[in-house]
Amino acid sequence: MRRFLLMLGFVTTSLVVAAQEQAPQKLMLSLEQALEVALSESPTIKIADQQIEVKRYAKQGTYSSLYPQIDATASYQRVIKKQTMSMDFGGQTQTIKVGSDNSFNGGVALGMPVINAQLWESLKVSALDVELAVEQARSSRIDMIEQVTKAYYGVLLAKESYSLFQRVYDNAVSNNELVKQRHGVGQVSDYDLISSNVSVQNALPNMIEGEYAVVLALWNLKALLGIDLEKEIDVVGSLMDYVSVLDKGYDISQLDLQNNSSLKQLDMQEQMLEHALKISKLANVPSLSLNAAYLYTALGNDGKFFKKEAWNPYSYAGIQLNIPIFAGNKRRAATREARLNLSNIQLQRENVERQLRVGIVQYLNNMQSSVKKYHASAATVDQAQHGYDIAVKRYDVGRGTLVDIDNSQLALIQAELGRNQAIYNFLTAKVSLDKILGDYEFEIENKK
Repeated sequence: MRRFLLMLGFVTTSLVVAAQEQAPQKLMLSLEQALEVALSESPTIKIADQQIEVKRYAKQGTYSSLYPQIDATASYQRVIKKQTMSMDFGGQTQTIKVGSDNSFNGGVALGMPVINAQLWESLKVSALDVELAVEQARSSRIDMIEQVTKAYYGVLLAKESYSLFQRVYDNAVSNNELVKQRHGVGQVSDYDLISSNVSVQNALPNMIEGEYAVVLALWNLKALLGIDLEKEIDVVGSLMDYVSVLDKGYDISQLDLQNNSSLKQLDMQEQMLEHALKISKLANVPSLSLNAAYLYTALGNDGKFFKKEAWNPYSYAGIQLNIPIFAGNKRRAATREARLNLSNIQLQRENVERQLRVGIVQYLNNMQSSVKKYHASAATVDQAQHGYDIAVKRYDVGRGTLVDIDNSQLALIQAELGRNQAIYNFLTAKVSLDKILGDYEFEIENKK
């Protein structure tokens, strides 16, 4: 019998272990790990990186215009009706049909710019276009870091809130069991029993909503990370782990916008428009190009076209000078358009910089306000906890009521929710401030 029980225990343990091995493992993520997954797996980041390659290939195509362009050419023409010429011979007019039934042209042609100011200026635009794509990719990473970090903090806040609501519910259930026992021996009145039952029912909806909030926050995080929505994930840590960040001071005079991605992109676009203005002006400058070709031509009627003597080589080399004179005000209109575009981008940059500076002040004020709210809430939590403990002891000795316990617990929960919300508000405001300042270089470089 003992051997049978040992064998049964071994089989049961093996089945439990096998079931645990087959069950899907929950993926636990820290903030750094979540950012690493997002920056490597997000489709938005992949698209931004591919756009850089697209611009680089476009740049190569522009630079290829500096090199000789060699083409093989061939053409064939069949004359349906030959041209007729009339000539006067000794007072008599005679008509002659000119040309051959077949004509062929084939060979190699070469063309190369020698002096082309517009082309040279356009090369600078292509180089800036690649730099702009790189900066746009960096901006996509900054946006992704901001979204993922806020989503991560959102999960922490939802978990903290759910934990508080669950604690309220557990306390209500525990108190309800105690009241039922005392009511059974006549120590408490029916009113206390009814109040206890109501407290349990009131605590249940908040706990359910808190649980749904956690699920929704995790789904939002998975969507940003590009993870399968059916994958079980969770985050590590709590909002209280970031309390030390609240003590860091920020001096607005030491904050600048030199790393702001939006301003950098506008600066690059302004430079590109400056080059575009130069290109439009250079349309009035003469250009010089080199042309050369080595061709074979053949003319002949049917039966003679494919004979060797019908084919003759033909080659030339030369320089072509193009001097713009008049194009119906097209070039002047293009220049004026380029000037207006340049002026618009300068005004746009000024407006964006003004809005960003307002944003800095706003987020700094939010952070300072959140710090004050945190310290006030933290002090309130200690007092509310002490008040709750007193209410419980007063009820245990018969000098208090369940209403006193519920009121003190409500004050405690509100204080803890306010404290957690203050930490969350500070962290999200700091993330938004870091985005404006472009202070994600360290994270971005490590995730590339």
